[in-house]
Amino acid sequence: MTPHAASEITEALCRKVPVIPVLVIEDAALARPLAEALVAGGLPVLEVTLRTPAALDAIREMAGVEGGVVGAGTLLTPADVEAATAAGARFGVSPGSTPALLDAARAGDLPLLPGAATASEAMALLEKGYSVQKFFPAETAGGAAALKALASPLPQIRFCPTGGVSLANAASYLGLPNVLCVGGSWVAPKEKVAAGDWDAIVALAREAAALPR
Repeated sequence: MTPHAASEITEALCRKVPVIPVLVIEDAALARPLAEALVAGGLPVLEVTLRTPAALDAIREMAGVEGGVVGAGTLLTPADVEAATAAGARFGVSPGSTPALLDAARAGDLPLLPGAATASEAMALLEKGYSVQKFFPAETAGGAAALKALASPLPQIRFCPTGGVSLANAASYLGLPNVLCVGGSWVAPKEKVAAGDWDAIVALAREAAALPR
């Protein structure tokens, strides 16, 4: 898959929702009901981060949820790309990029949302054909003000800012012309997931899905 084709797919996914839930799942048994709650609340595009031993099993469970599109986050290596694809991930997200990671995603036909934190990193990805990128870590990299500043010199790039984004500041990002959506973990609080409080998560998802952009 070419970077241009990957960017077309990731752009379409980002345009589906104002918020992509960023999920750290400790227990794969909770993955399916969590995905069902988020989809029911209007957030069908889901990112499961590869930060726990349960992550790949969680992706397998979520891949079967009707109406959902599950991807794998925190992709760092070609092995991560291979494992995520085998588990059923339909897109990938990385905090940054390396030549090996980009090559693996292209070879494995996995649409990738690669991360950038500076103008130079964003330009390097754009040079390779990635016009849709993750801005990470958003808040510590300058927040909405930094993205606003990038919009004029780099109008070709669209971003999904992630990292420190919350309900309180999401609107400041979503109002920018170069932001397609944001990534956030607040829609699936650990304590709500552990307790199986799916009604609360549906409510949080609905609130996030209603954010203007």
